[in-house]
Amino acid sequence: MTAQRLTMTFAGLFILLSLVLGHVMGQINLAKMSWLWFTVFVGLNLTQSGLTGFCPLTKILKALGAK
Repeated sequence: MTAQRLTMTFAGLFILLSLVLGHVMGQINLAKMSWLWFTVFVGLNLTQSGLTGFCPLTKILKALGAK
């Protein structure tokens, strides 16, 4: 695994860990719909991108002409 993929994996896990700890400590409520679910999505996507090497945003940007 490359350093870039490890960095993406750790970044995603730290985002998810901070959300879980905030929820457990009662500082945030993930049980109701809020913008924090967007952060959950970003954390999950970073983690899976780091583990699998597949990033949906990269595919979209390449389709739009990015190098």
